[in-house]
Amino acid sequence: MTTTMERSGSAPGVRTMLNKVPEVTVYFWLIKVLCTTVGETAADYLNTNLHMGLTNTTYVMSVLLVAALVAQFRVRRYVPGVYWLAVVLISVVGTLVTDNLTDNLGVALTTTTAVFAVVLAATFALWFAVERTLSIHSIRTPRREAFYWLAILFTFALGTAAGDLVAERMNLGYWLSALAFGAVIAVVALAHFRLRLNAVLAFWLAYILTRPLGASLGDYLSQPRADGGLGLGTVGTSALFLATILALVVYLTRTRKDQRPAPHTPLDEHTQQDQRAAETA
Repeated sequence: MTTTMERSGSAPGVRTMLNKVPEVTVYFWLIKVLCTTVGETAADYLNTNLHMGLTNTTYVMSVLLVAALVAQFRVRRYVPGVYWLAVVLISVVGTLVTDNLTDNLGVALTTTTAVFAVVLAATFALWFAVERTLSIHSIRTPRREAFYWLAILFTFALGTAAGDLVAERMNLGYWLSALAFGAVIAVVALAHFRLRLNAVLAFWLAYILTRPLGASLGDYLSQPRADGGLGLGTVGTSALFLATILALVVYLTRTRKDQRPAPHTPLDEHTQQDQRAAETA
């Protein structure tokens, strides 16, 4: 992934910034799964343990998500703490969107899965029509970043609906469900590395599938032993995973192992003119 400076078509008024997302490394996927698990357990904790209810929980978490996204859009480069905070919150909100539709409004999981699949596909189609790319290697303008986070939200909502649908229809249990989704992700990875499946398609398929994988792991750890879990509870599971996310984010902030330094590139004509004007002002 490159992190070079880029202007969107060198158009005046378009902000120049570094790539706003991390390198897709083992750290990326590990934290992504952890965030997904927290999205499941934290939503359950707020809704059930604190008796906030789905509606109030959704309002509170949506406000926090908006605040995190404002901070994310204001920075001009990838900042691990800001970025991953937004992912944690969007995972919770994405889960709550599906839960509200199914639990509060009674919409069938088959319907929500189909609807979110169509909405996500429409988001990708519009993104590509406007930007001519779906690659996360080039999230360097506010518009591309807006498409990126909208797609992320719908991947969490779709992953929640599809994961719950599989769990209910197949009745595999938490541990076997996690293995099943992990196996499907492995197939996608194999198709990419061995059969040359398109990298962008492989990334987004894996991103969607890690949602039900993380949810299954979260349920396995948090649910009572009588229900097939380990009985750690939503509090213990959420605290454990949040602490792990925090430790990894601190590590990445200090080492920068999930980002590349921007190479020096010649300034384009517009940038040179701007600098000369500033120097003579």
